[in-house]
Amino acid sequence: MMRQFELVERVKRYAPDANEDLLNRAYVYAMKAHGNQKRASGDPYFTHPLEVAAILTDLHVDEETIAAAILHDTIEDTPTTHADIESRFGRNIADLVDGLTKIKKLDLVSKKAAQAENLRKLLLAVAADARVLLVKLADRLHNMRTLHFVPPDKRARIAEETLDIYAPLAGRIGMQDMREELEDICFRVLMPDAHTMMVSRLEALRRRSEGLIEHIELDLGAKLAARNIKGIIKGREKRVYSIWRKMERKSISFEQLSDVFGFRVIVDSTEDCYRAVGIIHQAWPFVPGRFKDYISTPKHNDYRSIHTTVVGPKHQRVELQIRTRGMDETAEFGIAAHAAYKEGKLAEGGESNAYRWLRRTIALLAEGDNPEEFLEHTKLELFQDQVFCFTPKGLLIALPRGANPIDFAYAVHTDVGNNAVGCRINGRNAPLISELQNGDEVEILTTQGQVPPSAWESLVVTGKARAAIRRATREAVKKQFAGLGRKIVERAFTRANKTFSEEKLIAALPRLARSSLDDVLTAVGRGEMYSGDVIKSVFPDFREEVAKGAAPGTGAGWFEVSGAEKLKFKVPGAEATGSIPIRGLSDDLPVSFAPDGGAVPGDRIVGILTPGEGITIYPIQSPALVAYDEEPWRWLDVRWDVDEHDPRRYSADLIVSVINEPGSLAEITRAIADTDANIDTIAMRSKTADFREIQITLEVWDLKHLNAILSALRTKPMVASCERIIG
Repeated sequence: MMRQFELVERVKRYAPDANEDLLNRAYVYAMKAHGNQKRASGDPYFTHPLEVAAILTDLHVDEETIAAAILHDTIEDTPTTHADIESRFGRNIADLVDGLTKIKKLDLVSKKAAQAENLRKLLLAVAADARVLLVKLADRLHNMRTLHFVPPDKRARIAEETLDIYAPLAGRIGMQDMREELEDICFRVLMPDAHTMMVSRLEALRRRSEGLIEHIELDLGAKLAARNIKGIIKGREKRVYSIWRKMERKSISFEQLSDVFGFRVIVDSTEDCYRAVGIIHQAWPFVPGRFKDYISTPKHNDYRSIHTTVVGPKHQRVELQIRTRGMDETAEFGIAAHAAYKEGKLAEGGESNAYRWLRRTIALLAEGDNPEEFLEHTKLELFQDQVFCFTPKGLLIALPRGANPIDFAYAVHTDVGNNAVGCRINGRNAPLISELQNGDEVEILTTQGQVPPSAWESLVVTGKARAAIRRATREAVKKQFAGLGRKIVERAFTRANKTFSEEKLIAALPRLARSSLDDVLTAVGRGEMYSGDVIKSVFPDFREEVAKGAAPGTGAGWFEVSGAEKLKFKVPGAEATGSIPIRGLSDDLPVSFAPDGGAVPGDRIVGILTPGEGITIYPIQSPALVAYDEEPWRWLDVRWDVDEHDPRRYSADLIVSVINEPGSLAEITRAIADTDANIDTIAMRSKTADFREIQITLEVWDLKHLNAILSALRTKPMVASCERIIG
C-alpha cells in the first residue's frame, strides 16, 4: 500500500508549492472513515482511493483534486456526510466528492436506468467542476485493473459499461492512454479468446521485427538532426484492442495490417512539424490517403498532430505522429493539460472543444424524457472517428463518420433540422441520406411548418439529432390527438346542450388530474379519457342520458347488424356457384378463399394444399402463411384469371375506428355505397366511451376498388383509423 509521504512526494514533484497539510488531513480522515472495510481482493479498502490519487498524480492535477480522490468514497460507503467533508476540507472538495457519489436511495426501474441516472448526475457535476470527471475516470481505471477479483457474473457487465461509456469518454476529453488501457482490459474480459489470439500474434511479429523500432528511431533522428531539427522520437507497438477494432472495421486479417508500429516525433515548434513531414517524405515514400493534418483542423478533443504513414526500412509500413511538446501534453493528459481546468472551471473565452462537447451533452439532460433515452443519446455522442464539414458561411461542423445532412442540420441548430426538406452538397442537390465526407460544404434547404418524419430517427447517427427528431415527432402526434380530442369534446358539449369554454375547462383541470388543456384534449383524442367525464368536471350536476337501444358506453361485446334488415342496403343474392377464376390448379380440386379477409384480384396470391380438403387461396402478405413455412410441399404457385367481360365481386374485411356520435355509422355506409361497393355484414363494438370499432365485410371488384374505399373512408372527419384485415 502506498504510504502517506509517498503520495505527497509524487504531488510535490510537479507542484512544489502544493498544500501538504491538506493532503495529510485527507489521507488520515479517509483511512479512519473506511476503517476495517475490505475490497473484493481482500486488501484494505483504503488502498483503492490511494491508487486513484496516484493515477491522478500522473496527470499533474492540483491538490484539491488529489484530496477529493482520497475522499471520493467516504460519503457513499461510510457514515460521512457532505456537511462533514465541507466543514473539514471546504466547499470545493465537498462538492467534488458529492458529484462522484452514486445515487443509492433512488427508486429506479432497471439497472439500465440506474446506470443512466448515475451518468446523468456525474455529467451535471462535471458542468460545475470539470475535475469531477478526472477523478471518476481514474476511479474506473483502478477498478478495471482489479476487475479479476470481482465475481465472474459482474465482470462482463462492468466491462461492457466501461467500453460503452467510460473509455470513449476518456478519449472524448483527450486522455488517449487511459482510454486505450480501459479498452484493452475490457477486451480481455469480454473476448478472452480473441485477446489471447491477438497477443500471441503480436508476440510473433515482435520476434520477427526485433530491432526494427530502435533502427527507425535512430535513422529518423539522424535525418532530422541533419536539417537542424531537434526532436524526440518515440516508437511503440499499437495496443491490442486498437488493432482488433481496425481488423473488425475494415474486415481484414492480421497479416493484412500494415501499420502495427507507430512513432511520435516531438519537435519544438509548429513550423518544425511541417519541416519534419517534408524530410520524412523525402526519405521514405508515403502511403497515399494516409496523410491527415490535425494541426490546421484539430479533433473534437483539442488533439493536434500531423499523421502520415510511410514505407520505411525492410519495406515495413509505419505510422508517424508529428507534433510539438505542447500538443503532446494535450494528447497525453487531455483536459487535465489545460491550466484553467486546474482551477476547476474554464473562463468563457478559453473553453476547449472537449469541454464544449461536455456542455452540449449536458444540455441534452433537459430534453430527455427518461434516463434510458439519455443514456442512448450519450453513447451516440461518444463517437471517435470524425468528418469535418462546412456551412456556406465557412462554419466548421464536426460530425461522426457515417453522418448525413440530417445530422449536419441538427448540429447547426435544432430548428434547421426540424425544418429541413433538402440539401446541397458542394453546390449540387443531393439526398438528405447522403454520407458526408471530409471537406464537404453543406447547405440545408428548409421550409417553415415542416415536421421531421419519424423514419429519420433510424437514419441519423448523432444523439442530438435522434433526440430532436423524437421530440418533434412526439409533439406532432400530441398535436394531432389534441385536435381530434377537441372535436370530440366540442361535439360532446353540443350533444349535452352545454357551451364549450376553454376557461371553464382550465379551471376544472385539477378534477381531471391533468396539468394543461392540451393534456386533456390529447387524452380524449387517444381514447384515454371519456368526453363525458370532461363535461362532468365542468358541470358536476350533469347526468348523461343513454339513448334507448344504444350501445352501452363501456361495453366490449360485438353485436351483429344485418346489412339487409338494419341498413336497408342491397345485399346481392346468391349467385350461381362456379369455379374460382384461378390459374395453376386442377379442375377437380375444391378451392376456397382464406377466412378473415380473403383475397381480391390485384393481390399477389399463393395456394396452400390441404390433403382431403382442397386448396385455400391466401394473399402473399397474410400472416397465416407463417404456419406453413416448414411445409414447402403444400405451397402452390397460382395467379388470377379474371374475365373482364364477366366481372365478379370478392369479399374483403375492414376494421374502422370512428368517433362515437350520432350519424357516424350512416356516414360510413354512405361513403361505401358511393364507391359502388356492397356491404355483406357489419359488426360493432365499443372500443372506449368515445370510440366505436366497426368490422365490415364488403363485396368489391378488385384491389384498386378496395383501395379507393379505404381512401374515401379515411377522409371522413369522424374516422380515426381504417385498415384492411388480412388473416
